[in-house]
Amino acid sequence: MRRAPTTDPEDAGGTGRGPASWAAGVPGVAHALGQSWAQMGARRSLATLRLLNQVDGFDCPGCAWPDPDPNHRHAAEFCENGAKAVAEEATLRRLTPAFFAEHSLTGLAGRSGYWLGQQGRLVEPMLKAAGSDHYVPVGWDEAFGVIATELAALASPDEAVFYTSGRTSNEAAFLYQLFVRAFGTNNLPDCSNMCHESSGAALTETIGIGKGSVTLEDLEQADLVLVVGQNPGTNHPRMLTSLEKVKRRGGSIVAVNPLPEASLLRFRNPQKPSGVLGAGTTLADQFLKIRLNGDLALFQALSRRLLDAEDAAPGTVLDHGFLAAHTTGFDAFAAHLRTLDDEEVAVATGLAAAEIDELAARVLASDKIIVCWAMGLTQHANAVATIREVVNFLLLRGNIGRPGAGVCPVRGHSNVQGDRTMGIWEKMPDAFLDRLGAEFRFSPPRHHGYDVVDAIRAMRDGRASVFVGLGGNFVAATPDSAVTESAIRSCRLTVQISTKLNRSHAVTGQVALILPTLGRTEIDVQAGGPQAVTVEDSMGSVHASRGTIAPAGPALRSEVAIVTGLAAATFAARLARLGSVPGAAGGAAATAGAAAVTAATAGSASTAAADGTAADGTTVTGPVAAGTAADRVAVTGTANADPAWVDPASQVVPAIDWAGLAGDYRHVRAHIARVIPGFDDYEEKIAHPGGFLLPHPPRDAREFRTPSGRAVFTVNQLTVLRVPPGHLLLQTVRSHDQYNTTIYGRDDRYRGVRNARRVVLVNPDDLAVLGLADGDRVDLVSVWTDGAQRRAEDFRIIAYPTARECAAAYFPETNVLVPLDSTAERSNTPTSKSLVIRLEPRA
Repeated sequence: MRRAPTTDPEDAGGTGRGPASWAAGVPGVAHALGQSWAQMGARRSLATLRLLNQVDGFDCPGCAWPDPDPNHRHAAEFCENGAKAVAEEATLRRLTPAFFAEHSLTGLAGRSGYWLGQQGRLVEPMLKAAGSDHYVPVGWDEAFGVIATELAALASPDEAVFYTSGRTSNEAAFLYQLFVRAFGTNNLPDCSNMCHESSGAALTETIGIGKGSVTLEDLEQADLVLVVGQNPGTNHPRMLTSLEKVKRRGGSIVAVNPLPEASLLRFRNPQKPSGVLGAGTTLADQFLKIRLNGDLALFQALSRRLLDAEDAAPGTVLDHGFLAAHTTGFDAFAAHLRTLDDEEVAVATGLAAAEIDELAARVLASDKIIVCWAMGLTQHANAVATIREVVNFLLLRGNIGRPGAGVCPVRGHSNVQGDRTMGIWEKMPDAFLDRLGAEFRFSPPRHHGYDVVDAIRAMRDGRASVFVGLGGNFVAATPDSAVTESAIRSCRLTVQISTKLNRSHAVTGQVALILPTLGRTEIDVQAGGPQAVTVEDSMGSVHASRGTIAPAGPALRSEVAIVTGLAAATFAARLARLGSVPGAAGGAAATAGAAAVTAATAGSASTAAADGTAADGTTVTGPVAAGTAADRVAVTGTANADPAWVDPASQVVPAIDWAGLAGDYRHVRAHIARVIPGFDDYEEKIAHPGGFLLPHPPRDAREFRTPSGRAVFTVNQLTVLRVPPGHLLLQTVRSHDQYNTTIYGRDDRYRGVRNARRVVLVNPDDLAVLGLADGDRVDLVSVWTDGAQRRAEDFRIIAYPTARECAAAYFPETNVLVPLDSTAERSNTPTSKSLVIRLEPRA
């Protein structure tokens, strides 16, 4: 194992070798094993990676790409970046109290995200007191007490914000939203607000469900796959294997992206001899180097060509039976497209008409079509309209609701879709809230809560003063970095439930807590013995995940245990506070109730052992809560009677047995099965190898649960995003050594960038117009209507074959350029893929 770095590496400025011509192969394997051994050592790496994405192992903590059928999985069913994600979590490096004594928050705030993440695992709760610049160790009970006291003292539950990261399990997510709604707010922003919120909004409106409509088998059976605004080689590398199967079946792939991406040019599958010794497989049959924000215009142009082809040969192009039986709005849509201005399309897309014609010919020659997309479509002002236009295109030929065809928004984090299914959303529908309230006998709040952008505004404006983050790196992931950091620092309390150190632990409220949690790779032992959690992948399949290695430290608690412990302490504090307030509901009984809650949760800290065994043979012991599981909540989910100390009229403390839920996650799943459609027989379904597929009405029965009962054609205005002379459109992107805000290394080898992150990729022709050159040092300055100065300093220019008038640079370094108020219509997602900037030469 390699030691953690003691100093931040210098940014060498990049080498600018240009994009690679292929991806993966032996170098991908070498990089995966190299980083694994550096963090875990050889023995631990082999013991861990062999169970990654296996039926008897754990789900990758990286992306949400689906696993193949258990009968068709490789012995090494993971990619390079999946191995890096596991190495980061299963590292042997540890953060001790001595580290925090040596490093102040001021010092940590001056470190890079890479350096912070490389320091190792958090292993015990830490507290930063008001006025202090250091974290110090704190016990779990005291930590929960700090949070509970602050929450109980709020004038309104809406003064607290409860954020969720996509790595959270279904069980933890369900309990988290239950706690938050029982507390009295819907302030449940999550990482989806910053990525696929636009997809959910567009798909719900048009097909009645905010999820993709295809399975892995559908993708591999498609005649034509459009990969739009997505870089699978870095962000979803296992997708390349499915795309390779498309090509081997005789299907076609078209890549639509402002940047050439190596993985879509040629894929050398390291699982096959042809990928190791041969040239691999050419994936993209056509590459459209589209201008940023030009996708809406492209899909309108494609649909217009389909209408024209139908006019030329009536009855041979469109699926009239499907249109008549299952859609509405076609006439208005078609009339609108007939006015499409070809010159505006050319400006918006940066494409020649002949390129669009070639793609249209591929469409006409294909029966089954799938459109895949990611952040390249979702992070624009017109993102929702763009995705609606994708749906329009697919509806024309009946390419939704049949095998080998449909919409495929490719989700990022490993359970981000599952978290939303579990209720992590600031505006869940009334039907969900009705079932939740009936199950737990309380009245969930109905007013919508804050999403990510609105949460930042609320903290900035003093309307929220407590922030709790269940995973993630909120400070680094969010837009308008200076505004976000100021908003966080204005809070009275910030809490991070985390496995690793990141910037959100260095930029805090007046009081701050770090609550360390188990990772996906680690054995989770509770009162009922070793536990499994469940996750939902990008295509709606739910399966179990079981950690296989010993926890990083004895003080770690699972996300479920932390959420339930926090909930119990919070409601005990609320009852205690009510008992001290004259005339408050509950009266003297509240004080007794607080004691009862405290007693009920005390067992969660017990050291009585229920044993499990790690993959390397280590014996793992876990806490056993007081009493038996049957004393609290039966596996069938029958809840206890209301305790005598709860005043039903006050609705201040729902009768929820938090300790019982923590003791055995089967109890949690029993509740989920009764609240959320599709989870009936939950335990039996996850016992089946590979899990189960959730219902999807459009896919399963061409049933569209929109107000009309039909799929909806929409009319979307084409507005060309023009930039003033001397300016460019910037998209923020990941490097290949990065996953979300986690920086694994400082290279981006598929783009030819070495040992640098503060680089900006610009087309050579644009550099000539701007009077700049490869290697120049510049500041990036964004232009927005508020006139505020947003500047990312000291970037090296790399001449790169991106689309004209377009540039690219890495986030989170460039999040400072994204105005908080520049968001997508309807979804409120930050517009990180279409920022107007200028390049200012450094003095």
